[in-house]
Amino acid sequence: MQVTLEGRTALVTGSTQGIGAAIASSLAAAGARVAVNGRDPERTGEAVERLRGELPGAELLSVPGDLASDEGLAEVLDRLPETDILVNNLGVFGAKPALEIEDAEWRRYFEVNVLTAVRLIRAYLPRMKERGWGRVLNIASDSAVVVPAEMIHYGMTKTALLSVTRGFAKEAAGTGVTVNSVIAGPTHTGGVEDFVYELVDKDLPWEEAQRVFMREHRPQSLLQRLIEPEEIAHMVTYLSSPFASATTGGALRVDGGYVDSILP
Repeated sequence: MQVTLEGRTALVTGSTQGIGAAIASSLAAAGARVAVNGRDPERTGEAVERLRGELPGAELLSVPGDLASDEGLAEVLDRLPETDILVNNLGVFGAKPALEIEDAEWRRYFEVNVLTAVRLIRAYLPRMKERGWGRVLNIASDSAVVVPAEMIHYGMTKTALLSVTRGFAKEAAGTGVTVNSVIAGPTHTGGVEDFVYELVDKDLPWEEAQRVFMREHRPQSLLQRLIEPEEIAHMVTYLSSPFASATTGGALRVDGGYVDSILP
């Protein structure tokens, strides 16, 4: 299966590092013109230059802007008025005892993790529908289904994204536009190695350390290792392609079997 996205434009939010950067790279490698987004213009520009070094000839745009603010959203929409593929990857997360999460933090998590996606879909979906083709991908998490006790404010937002996805898929019904969620499982991103070594023997080689971590602290994973960001990016690239034309309104798992369910 040869996925090609030539002639398509993609916006990946929160794509200066981690899963977002891997998605931007994968879409660009498939031929898409990719807009990289981050809050800081300098870091966003640096991320674009890194990608250009990895993918000579790729068409990449720097589209900085804090999407949780009206000004940042306007800045992004001014730089990129239309897109064929929208990947809502932007998100914040952190651990905090449930009874210590204050109202302001609940609101911040909802505004960044959910409302930024809603606002961008509202901005870009009408033209996708008019053109008769488009892809909207919302990056969710296993925490949407297996809500962690130490991060229920984060889990709540990812559960909400699943509802947002299903609802907007109905809005796009019959138009040639698909709207899906990708449920990412425990992933090897920045800071995760330090976290793993806080819980397992620091003298273990990384490959062994992560397997010990998964076995002892994430035993429900069937993969029994952390997922690499590129593996999530592969699913996003497939769902962005013409091959996924009959998949919409879904929550597709790239979780290594972490969620104990026989349904997608």
